[in-house]
Amino acid sequence: MARFWNCANNFLSIRNSECKRDHVVITAGYVLMHCPFCSHPETKVIDSRLTGEGRQVRRRRECLLCNERYTTFETAELVMPRLIKRDRAREPFDEVKLRNGMVRALEQRPVNAEAIEESITRIIHAMQTLDEREVESRLLGKLVMDELRELDEVAYVRFASVYRRFQDVTEFQDEIRRLQDKADEDCQRDQMSLLSDDGKS
Repeated sequence: MARFWNCANNFLSIRNSECKRDHVVITAGYVLMHCPFCSHPETKVIDSRLTGEGRQVRRRRECLLCNERYTTFETAELVMPRLIKRDRAREPFDEVKLRNGMVRALEQRPVNAEAIEESITRIIHAMQTLDEREVESRLLGKLVMDELRELDEVAYVRFASVYRRFQDVTEFQDEIRRLQDKADEDCQRDQMSLLSDDGKS
């Protein structure tokens, strides 16, 4: 069982699985997080640090009974806009669906879990700060593709092929060509920046 847990709004959902368990109990005015392995009501925080560009608190916890350790993430809950799909149907934003889609695209790619979580945090923050009750689902798709492009170009093409419904090899080739053109532009921009800095010194 993966010992990597997500904590938000007093709820824990195990990573890499659809299994969900409630391990938070409110007793006498205090919120007690039970151990996800043995359900003991007493755990201690052994490390806390900011992640996700300061929008999450990552905590390492240890059970006082079984001594198992696990990770939780604490985030602020803000209202997420509903998504308007291509057929104009509405559906609520689903963080689990977002994470699963990105993880599938990044399967067997050299990207660590923390980088994925930071990307997801940026996407969620971008959605939360739109100040809209409803947004087109393609906006979320664009945010995901922008993050995947930075994380791993292979994962980006995988996701884009499904999201944009590529029909043949030519569309793959066109997307790869666009990636190469963007990489060349970024390289030229970096070189110009270096030259500019050298001229100032």
